[in-house]
Amino acid sequence: MSGNIKIAALGLPRIGARRELKFALEGFWSGKLTEAELLAKAAELRAENWRRLQRLGVDVIPSNDFSLYDHVLDMAVTVGAVPERFEQVKAGGVLATYFAMARGSTGTERDACEHSHGDGVAALEMTKWFDTNYHYMVPELHAGQAFALAGEKPVAEYLEARALGIETRPVLLGPVSFLKLSKCVDGSDPLALLPRLLPLYVELLARLREAGAEWVQIDEPCLVLDLQEREREAYAFAFGALATKDAPKIMLATYFGGLGENLAVVSTLPVHGLHVDLVRAPDQLDAVLDAIRPESVLSLGVIDGRNVWRADLARLIERLEPVVRGRQGVVQIAPSCSLIHVPIDLELETELDVDLKTWLAFALQKIEELGVLKAALSGEAARVGERIEAATHALEARRRSAKVHSQAVAARLAQVRAGLTRRSLDFQSRRKLQNAALGLPSFPTTTIGSFPQTPEVRKARAAHRRGEIQTADYLSYLRRETEAAIRWQEEVGLDVLVHGEFERNDMVQYFGEQLSGYAFTSHGWVQSYGSRYVRPPVIFGDVSRPEPMTVDWAKFAQSLTDKPVKGMLTGPVTMLQWSFPRDDVPRETTCRQIALALRDEVQDLEAAGISIIQVDEPALREGLPLKQGEWHDYLEWAVDCFRLATCGVAAETQIHTHMCYAEFNDIIEAIEALDADVISIETSRSRMELLDAFSSHAYGKDIGPGVFDIHSPRVPPAEEMSELLQKAKDGLKPWQIWVNPDCGLKTRAWEEVRPALANMVEAARRLRSSV
Repeated sequence: MSGNIKIAALGLPRIGARRELKFALEGFWSGKLTEAELLAKAAELRAENWRRLQRLGVDVIPSNDFSLYDHVLDMAVTVGAVPERFEQVKAGGVLATYFAMARGSTGTERDACEHSHGDGVAALEMTKWFDTNYHYMVPELHAGQAFALAGEKPVAEYLEARALGIETRPVLLGPVSFLKLSKCVDGSDPLALLPRLLPLYVELLARLREAGAEWVQIDEPCLVLDLQEREREAYAFAFGALATKDAPKIMLATYFGGLGENLAVVSTLPVHGLHVDLVRAPDQLDAVLDAIRPESVLSLGVIDGRNVWRADLARLIERLEPVVRGRQGVVQIAPSCSLIHVPIDLELETELDVDLKTWLAFALQKIEELGVLKAALSGEAARVGERIEAATHALEARRRSAKVHSQAVAARLAQVRAGLTRRSLDFQSRRKLQNAALGLPSFPTTTIGSFPQTPEVRKARAAHRRGEIQTADYLSYLRRETEAAIRWQEEVGLDVLVHGEFERNDMVQYFGEQLSGYAFTSHGWVQSYGSRYVRPPVIFGDVSRPEPMTVDWAKFAQSLTDKPVKGMLTGPVTMLQWSFPRDDVPRETTCRQIALALRDEVQDLEAAGISIIQVDEPALREGLPLKQGEWHDYLEWAVDCFRLATCGVAAETQIHTHMCYAEFNDIIEAIEALDADVISIETSRSRMELLDAFSSHAYGKDIGPGVFDIHSPRVPPAEEMSELLQKAKDGLKPWQIWVNPDCGLKTRAWEEVRPALANMVEAARRLRSSV
């Protein structure tokens, strides 16, 4: 039986155990590293990953799972899907084009495209990768798109591993998912381009086979979505074309859910293996076993690739043994998906609670768990018996732990009634009272919340954390930064101010560190996009708020100015979604606990004199289940949690929320149901197209469509922002419109922020004068 079981990895984190890729990228962008030095560091990280997996006994090691920025962008560049507006940066080389597509360009070239205004070129749109917090760059296509192989990254990285003596299975984003995740800028159907795209995949597969690759992993995550019949037919057409005599064997990889009705077409595809996610969709196993050909390689995603909890090894062994005995072909055991969604190595965490650490597994520990499973399923259970017993003991200790359960939290949650989730007056009545109290001009200007976290701010925070700066001195420094930010906002003419959030490390971590039930890592970084990494907290127990979290800073900032200063909070759904949540209670339960904690904070801010409170929910759409049949239940409790957090204030208190990088059409009714007085959204990269959902729905509350992209270093002129606001005015009523950036400004430099906000204020003034 031992030869029948193999360990496979679908992908490993790219970032380096100590964020080496981040520092290399930022060094290259700032001119401190050469292109050669950046590429050398990337090669070093790839080699380190391959060798790690080899040492851990992985039988199927991936290549081409590494990316300098994003794997969807990599595929777009590989097939030559580079929009015309980037022609002006091609002279700078392949990397210049690549990073311009990811981040925009600050050059002075001018071209005919509407995205360029003589001061650079706008990046591709960015949106969430399915229901994760990873962001991908949306390829831009058009009817009649010409594709051409523009690089051989998959082949080059396969050969790179082979030169190290390591055989790998190259990973490709599949052609159907690539097109479904793309956007046709002319409104045409991306899938209509499949006949044009497939010859490039055929050629790429042939080159991989020629280079020596026996297998290739083709990722088609869209197979877990609700598909129309024509989309299923596209899969049959695509894989029929890919299955040539010159192609390697194909492992079709699906993840993030079950195949459901799509299993019927998958079972007919001419592929040699199938990977399925048995963490997100454990009930699909029997149907898959019935449908897959006996000789096919079956890859079972049994270790959670998206959460950090230790696996129940004894239960998995019991479940997998009959599967292994009943299969003629090879059975691969694997994580449910790529491990880019979890931190790299738990052993780096030396300060975690001792008990909590025994409950966790990061990427490398998950691979080790697969090693235990392989040994047990191969007749070597005695050799790994102690490890199986240790896993069982840790799970039982977690179930019994007083650190996890709080009777007080459970009792409060049981007392929640419907009246707690309703404002005292309807929106239009509230709006009249708020307008009278706030006295804001038409088209009021504001920012989303954060200002640049400069090297000086980060250095002071780190020094305070190490004990090198006394708390009193650190707080004095933060007050000076806050006051300077307030004074500058007054000077530039913003209408609603923010305190800048200089005391905050992260929009989730800052709050989680002050809530019970949360734990934080030192090295638990995961990639959000590009060089932007986050350390998601671990929600291990019942959540409550021991004391106020933001009130003192809000009061201090408001005391410095007569203009309103927003209180800034992260909403309950985002606090849940951007954490590693518990897997022993429903997500809804944890979200309601967080909502009650935030409700206390909202009411304390109001009592402190804060008249505008923003509760950000950028993850509301991200949490939407992939299958439409599950949307209603999720949106019902998600909306209810937001309202539970925000509906305890008087009608005069204005509630804001913020969302970004999402397809709002799917959740527009839920957004309306949040009953926030003002919502700010990301719209600049789409040239206000994302606003269509609000205008077509006749959204009836105030809205701030973002007028400049905060993820790009370019500073758009006032004319460009004015054009965007005119587009917004075409779809919205003038009284609804607020003026703001796409998102928070913490990742930008003041040299970019000051002129961009000055241009934004000027654009708002022009709009007022034109009405």
